[in-house]
Amino acid sequence: LQSYFDSIPHLPLLAKLAGRIADRRVLDLIQCFLKQDIMEDMTRWTPTSGSPQGAVISPLLANLYLHELDVEMRQAGLVMVRYADDAVVLCRTREEAEAALARMRAWVGANGLTLHPDKTHIGDCRLEGHGFEFLGYRFEAGQRWVRKKSFMGLRDRIRALTKRHRGDSIESIIASINPILRGWFGYFRHAHRYTFSSVDGFVRRRLRAILRRQLHRPGQGRCFRDHSRWPNAFFANLGLFTMHEAHQLARQSRCGNN
Repeated sequence: LQSYFDSIPHLPLLAKLAGRIADRRVLDLIQCFLKQDIMEDMTRWTPTSGSPQGAVISPLLANLYLHELDVEMRQAGLVMVRYADDAVVLCRTREEAEAALARMRAWVGANGLTLHPDKTHIGDCRLEGHGFEFLGYRFEAGQRWVRKKSFMGLRDRIRALTKRHRGDSIESIIASINPILRGWFGYFRHAHRYTFSSVDGFVRRRLRAILRRQLHRPGQGRCFRDHSRWPNAFFANLGLFTMHEAHQLARQSRCGNN
């Protein structure tokens, strides 16, 4: 949905809430929350639509407003996976997908919302080049990948913590990046296995470059001599979290449970 949190109509939203909440005081409180004045470029104005982004109640109100869409699609026999204002509808044929898109477009338009023109499309995710992105993943050609934006975001965070001029010990640097690596793996653990070896290699190259600089040697830590001087086992002994190893252990655990 396009600009969802900015475009939720207040009157229909309050009407939906009134159908579920009998306490007038609660309804008045929510209405005050929605109509609180906004300061922008030294100008003060009162919104007539939208819900403040970042506010704790906004996701709840958003889900309440879209609940009827969930019911509409389910009653039509369609499988829809939705997270806030992002949704994927799973269909067996292109004809079924086109009918589902028409049904969703009609509901969205009737409720004062708009489908995002660039992100809304029909595709066959079994084919290369026809996949879709959802919640940080890219589903394409029967595989789950990490979408490029999410992957580059991790690399940027690692770069910021592994600058070659950082004066900390290598143990301290590893301790600072391990929580990021563990958290990222915890979310993307279902991605294609090649993802994890790629991240591991990138992290170790950054650490080797730091070690080279500490020895007053230029370079990026990519040569064979650096791999020999600081092999993968060297970083493992220092406690570096390794995604490839974590993925292998997770696969073994699932196989064991089966």
